[in-house]
Amino acid sequence: MNLAILTLMINAGLCVLIWIVQLVVYPSFRHYSEAEMKYWHPIYTVQITYIVLPLMVSQLGLYIYDAMRTSSWPTFLVLALVVATWLVTFLISIPLHNAIDQKTDSMPAREKLIQTNWIRTGIWTLVLMLSVVFYGM
Repeated sequence: MNLAILTLMINAGLCVLIWIVQLVVYPSFRHYSEAEMKYWHPIYTVQITYIVLPLMVSQLGLYIYDAMRTSSWPTFLVLALVVATWLVTFLISIPLHNAIDQKTDSMPAREKLIQTNWIRTGIWTLVLMLSVVFYGM
């Protein structure tokens, strides 16, 4: 399979996934009682990791490989955006997920997760758009 097509598929998968999470999954967290959230959230985070982590690792690996192979500015631009999603994930999103699991009142962390996830939603949408624009470059 062509690496550009594989990259487009991964970027599309992450983009669709983040929009579903942003518009459906995270807003649903507002409707769980604290007890229900304490039960469901750890299950959700493990299950979603099985989907998200392989896609994120593949995306990062493909852009690193492409940057070493081509040294093109479009690749470096998108690689920087991909690295930004990793930073937001590990510096903002994962700590908020941990707070949801640990705090007695997790609603403020849930709300902050919903708001800050727009960053990743925007970045992954931009990554997909750029990968379509730069396809074949």
